[in-house]
Amino acid sequence: MPISTPELSIVIPCACNEPEWPALLDRLSEMKPSAEIILSACEPEPRTQPQHGVRWIEGAPGRAAQINRGVAAASGFTVWLLHADSEPNPACIDAARRFSQEGRNAIGWFDLSFGDDGPAAVALNAWGANLRSRWFKLPFGDQGWLLPRTLFKKLGGFDPGFGRGEDLEFIVRARRTGVPLVRIGAPLRSSARRYRIHGWLRTTLEHLVLTVQLYRRARRINRSHST
Repeated sequence: MPISTPELSIVIPCACNEPEWPALLDRLSEMKPSAEIILSACEPEPRTQPQHGVRWIEGAPGRAAQINRGVAAASGFTVWLLHADSEPNPACIDAARRFSQEGRNAIGWFDLSFGDDGPAAVALNAWGANLRSRWFKLPFGDQGWLLPRTLFKKLGGFDPGFGRGEDLEFIVRARRTGVPLVRIGAPLRSSARRYRIHGWLRTTLEHLVLTVQLYRRARRINRSHST
């Protein structure tokens, strides 16, 4: 059963066959019962039940749809959007609690770091992502956004029709409407597995090209909506 009036709702899009989310639940266990944890999936709940106090909801596939569904089911004032392979440390958890208690009408984002499950060169990727976030106000979804649930809904949530890069489109839309973007200094670690599997140089170049393409598309769409 969900807890009543939680301080924070943590929404995690996931799939049964993803190996990371059970470890993420272990990291977040100390936040209960002051926070509710929602696993938003596109498949039935696994036979191995998630921890007590964790909600599993099922619906249409796609990260945008899963996050929208998770936020719609949330009851906390603040939502914390985490990827299944995120590895928040105690400093991240404390910072998330403080952000929620302050009730800021803004989008908070963490500095990105990578785990030791990939090549050492991913430190450059993290440096670039954090520079991009500070200079250009473009934090991505793997940086663990914190924001009021009402603000998420006011902005219209994620656009399922945008496809891959729904987080970039959302942040471009938020910037256009003047939503403050707040850096939370604690580093949030993410898995570097894809760089190991697909190769660091190939993955980095593909990510750079895709980011530029998606950013241009997001700006074009948002300009057309504002005219």
